[in-house]
Amino acid sequence: MTNIRFHPLEPLRFPLINRLYKAHYPAGKAKKDEVIWIGENNTGIQCCVRFKQFDSYQLLTGMFVLPTMRGQGLGLALADACVPQFKTKTCFCFAFSHLENFYHQAHFKTIEDNELPEPLQSRIKRYRQSGKNLIAMQYAH
Repeated sequence: MTNIRFHPLEPLRFPLINRLYKAHYPAGKAKKDEVIWIGENNTGIQCCVRFKQFDSYQLLTGMFVLPTMRGQGLGLALADACVPQFKTKTCFCFAFSHLENFYHQAHFKTIEDNELPEPLQSRIKRYRQSGKNLIAMQYAH
């Protein structure tokens, strides 16, 4: 994990993120109105996370670490680097249940669905109906 630089993605580099998702995480697709943070080294982007923006809150989505880089703490390092983004406005995420502990380590707390803003309540219900085992969480550091 040496020499990884974490920072918001420059808009001109946006197509790189969708190429990364297409190659490794086909369900992910970045949108131009999202804030995207990356971790990269001299060989390229190693991890990324997107923040979908709403008026008074944001939703962390699409956190991804290259398979060859997993298990080295890169996801938590990316989350730590994103603290300035987390603090811009209330941040929620829908964590897969097997990643609940990871998000706890990144200072998210598990919340009840009724603690989510209404648009996110309906969104998490739709995702669960499609078979995803998700937990509502909120950044709390």
